[in-house]
Amino acid sequence: MAYRWRYLDDTGNETAGPDETFADQPEAEEWLTDTWPELLDQGIDSVTLLDAEAEVYGPMSLHEQA
Repeated sequence: MAYRWRYLDDTGNETAGPDETFADQPEAEEWLTDTWPELLDQGIDSVTLLDAEAEVYGPMSLHEQA
C-alpha cells in the first residue's frame, strides 16, 4: 500500500496539496516534519495520514501548540 497525506483547510474541507506518496508511515511522517511550514504557507491547516484510502490518524493541526 502507499501512504499519502490528505490536506484540509481551516474549515476542515479537503484542499489541494503536494501529490506525494510514500512506501511506509515513517517516510511519510519524515516528509511532513520537513515540509509542514510550507504547507501552512499554502493555506493547509491540518493533515490526515492515509494508507491507500484508510485513515491511519488525523486530522492533525499543523499549527504549533501554545
